[in-house]
Amino acid sequence: MASRIPELLEALHSMVTEAWGLPLGNEKCVIERDKALDILDEIKALFPTEIAEANRLLEARTDFINNAKREAETIRHAAEERARQLIDEQEIIRISRERSHEMISSAEIGTAELRRVANEYVDDAMKRTEEALATALNEIRQSRSKFRQASRLTMPPLQPQTTRPEDIDIAIDMDMGGEE
Repeated sequence: MASRIPELLEALHSMVTEAWGLPLGNEKCVIERDKALDILDEIKALFPTEIAEANRLLEARTDFINNAKREAETIRHAAEERARQLIDEQEIIRISRERSHEMISSAEIGTAELRRVANEYVDDAMKRTEEALATALNEIRQSRSKFRQASRLTMPPLQPQTTRPEDIDIAIDMDMGGEE
């Protein structure tokens, strides 16, 4: 809606500038009173509408600014909250990584210790087995040696021409307490 007020003011201004000046009164002039009053009445009638429109625009502007500020504040709060969440997530990730590294390190240390203990145990078991086998072997050798000595003492010397393999078996069985 275009305002007529500037147009009416321009008409009033033209009327005053084109009016006849009074003799001896350079600052005074003669204008048509009815015409000037009509213009002023019309301006006066338009002012409340113009002022109301200006006030409405000012209120709309104020509302727009307030809404924009509220929206900006909401966006800022949302961004701050998201930033806090991201920081918290990053902190959780950092703590999780530290804990996983600690757990892996601890597991590696435990595994190395377990491997060392297992190796010592297996080595000790093998050493004891080796010693037991060596002792058993010595006992077997001693028993065999005693067996040979005992069998030589109790057996009559073999006669090569009269000895048969069956006779040897019978003689061994008899020495050992066997019966035929």
